[in-house]
Amino acid sequence: MRLYVIGSEGQVARSLREAAAANPDITIRCSTRSDLDLLRIEQIERALAEFSPDIVVNPAAYTAVDRAETEPDLAYSINSKAAGAVASAASRLDVPVIHLSTDYVFDGKNPAPYVETDATSPQSVYGRSKLAGEVAVASAADRYLILRTSWVYAPYGNNFVRTVMRLARQRDRLGIVNDQIGCPTYAPDIADAIIAVARQIAGSGWQSGHGGVTHLAGPDEMSWFEFARRIVLDLATRRDCPARVEAISTKDYPTAAVRPANSRLNCDRLNSVFGLRLPHSSQSLRICLDRLCDPAHANLE
Repeated sequence: MRLYVIGSEGQVARSLREAAAANPDITIRCSTRSDLDLLRIEQIERALAEFSPDIVVNPAAYTAVDRAETEPDLAYSINSKAAGAVASAASRLDVPVIHLSTDYVFDGKNPAPYVETDATSPQSVYGRSKLAGEVAVASAADRYLILRTSWVYAPYGNNFVRTVMRLARQRDRLGIVNDQIGCPTYAPDIADAIIAVARQIAGSGWQSGHGGVTHLAGPDEMSWFEFARRIVLDLATRRDCPARVEAISTKDYPTAAVRPANSRLNCDRLNSVFGLRLPHSSQSLRICLDRLCDPAHANLE
C-alpha cells in the first residue's frame, strides 16, 4: 500500500511515518516544503502523480488558533484552498483522500458529545477555515473521508502534554481551565487508525459507506484541568514534577480565539463502519510520557 501524506513535521504526519516504518508492506512519502508548498497549489498534482499513491492522507493544517484571528488569509489558504486542491488532485488521479479536520467546526454549546450530523457553527477563524476545508474537500472529490479529531498530543510538536510537562518543571502552581471538556487524542493512535482505515479501503475497495465525515478521537472525556492533573500525577510518580494543578475558568484565561466549551466527539460511526475504537487515555498518555521522560527523547523536537 502506497500512502502519500501531505506534510512531514506535524504530529499526525510524524506519527504516520513511525507507524509506516513498523509496517513493511507500506510505502509512505511525506511531503516537505521543498517538494510541495501548500501555498503553491500548482505543485500538488505533480507531486502526487510522481509517487503514484493508493491513498492520499492530508493532516496538514494551519493550527495557530489564536494567531489565525489576525492571519485569516493564510489560515484559509492552507486549511481551505489547499485542502480542496489536494482533494481535487487525488480525484483526478482516481485515488481516495483522507482529510483531517477538527472539533473547532462546532460552537461547543451542545450538551452531549457531537455526532457527525450535528450542525456546525465555528466560533473562530481557525474553525471557520477548517470547515471551509471540509466543504472544499467534499466538493472536489468523489471518494473522500473527513476525519474530525480533537485535543491532539504526541511526544513531539507543540501540544498540551509537552506544555504542561515543561511548565510543571518550572513552576510550583499551574492554573488550568476546568470548564472546557474534550477527548484527548494521541497522534500515534490517530496514525494507527488511519492506516487501518486505509487498509480497508485499499483491500476491499472503496464502498459508499466509507465516505463522508467520521469522528476520530480518544474515548475518554475530561476537562483541560483533569487532563493536566493526570499528566502531573504521572510525572510525580517518576519524581519528575512538584507542581500543583489548580482549576480556573475560561474567563480567567482569555485568548484571542474562542474555544469550544464542549469538544467531545461521538465516535460510534468509526466503530460501526470501520470496526475501530481508539485506546483509553490512561494507556496512551502513559506511553507518551514514557517517551517524553526517556533521556533519549531529549534530542527530539
